[in-house]
Amino acid sequence: METNESQNTNQPNNPNQGQQHYYQYIPTDNMDTFATLHLVKGILTILFSLFFLFYIFIGAAMNLSVFDQDPHMPFNPSIIIITIGTVGFIITVSIGILTLLASKYIKERRNYKFIFAIAILNCLAGVLGILLGIFTILDLNKPHVKAQFEPDYNPQDPLGYRK
Repeated sequence: METNESQNTNQPNNPNQGQQHYYQYIPTDNMDTFATLHLVKGILTILFSLFFLFYIFIGAAMNLSVFDQDPHMPFNPSIIIITIGTVGFIITVSIGILTLLASKYIKERRNYKFIFAIAILNCLAGVLGILLGIFTILDLNKPHVKAQFEPDYNPQDPLGYRK
């Protein structure tokens, strides 16, 4: 009789008792790793913008050279090179800064939608960006990761069972 009573007293009144027992471990996520990888990608993107500065320098050198003096040319090609370099520089520096901000926000667990948008934007930026963007999106969609971005998040109860 005592064993039957002890079994009844150990059962909580929670209807999700089976699920709660399954989730009694603290779920893991890779958000700290993704914060570091976003930091690295942001720095690499800003360093890549130096290529466009070199492009601007080449265009300016062509503009000042004798190449510009030919009267039979219908337009000055150095202006096109300078324009491409300037637009590329502005875009790469902007993406780099936004990726660095996403890294900061991932560490602080805030601005979920901004991080999600930057992950999508990173999918357009080469192999490293595609991999980082896809895995960040996959990790951001996990319920316990979404809960970390809520203002009333309790790290002792990552799935919110003890409310």
